[in-house]
Amino acid sequence: MVASRESNSNPGRIPALGLRFLALIVISILLMYFDNRDSHLNAVRSSIGAAVYPLRVIVDAPARVWSWFGESTTSRNDLQLELARLKAERLLTNARLQKLNALEAENARLRAMLDAREQVRDRTRVAEIMSVDANPYDHSLVIDVGTQDGVMNGQALVDADGVIGQVIEAGLMTSQAMLISDTDHALPVEVNRNGLRTIVVGTGTIDSLELPFVVNNADIQVGDLLVTSGLGGAFPAGYPVAVVDSVTRIPYEAYADVTAKPAASLGQVREVLLIFPAAEVSSGE
Repeated sequence: MVASRESNSNPGRIPALGLRFLALIVISILLMYFDNRDSHLNAVRSSIGAAVYPLRVIVDAPARVWSWFGESTTSRNDLQLELARLKAERLLTNARLQKLNALEAENARLRAMLDAREQVRDRTRVAEIMSVDANPYDHSLVIDVGTQDGVMNGQALVDADGVIGQVIEAGLMTSQAMLISDTDHALPVEVNRNGLRTIVVGTGTIDSLELPFVVNNADIQVGDLLVTSGLGGAFPAGYPVAVVDSVTRIPYEAYADVTAKPAASLGQVREVLLIFPAAEVSSGE
């Protein structure tokens, strides 16, 4: 009984569905025709698009957020890597620049030393300072040449500007020298302007020397250049030693209070010239 009812109802439904489908096809064709001809459905499409746009944004939002987050993370990582690379390059460039500055200063010193060497007729040898005594009351240094290079005790040291000191202990490969600013050092000099002879002694201060044996009425002035007199045999004559920077004449005293500033920068010297005695030069020739 039930089966007969189902068999009776199915034939009625199939034609209805077919008619509806056919009607939809016809309507679609008509709409397509009129829309293509007169564009009557543009407003409808715009309204539907506007109504559907929020839904499209909501649906597309997760993908957009994920893409933005990925791009931001990648960009941040790239920026951090680029920043680290630039910092490393800056440090390397600064290090190279400092090295170039040091080399440039060293080349300038060596050129000055070579110019000074050409201006003197004595035989000379360039030596490099290896160390400086840390004791502020002992102004001495060690140079990288010794007796195997012909260095001898008492030998004079100069740089491009003037007298530095003299060797006090010549070793086999290194030698110790005393600066003219040491309190134990004394050097015969003369005033270059008038030939007045006197002695310069160290004060224990790197940029100051004293002339303790200048009489009150001596012809000496501030700015006078003091050069080696050649007396004593250690220093050849004519090398700049210091420039007088103060002259105080004390009434009823035998000697004036005279100070001078070394011609050479004793605290900044890096290379020195050793002056060989004239007797050795003639014998060597």
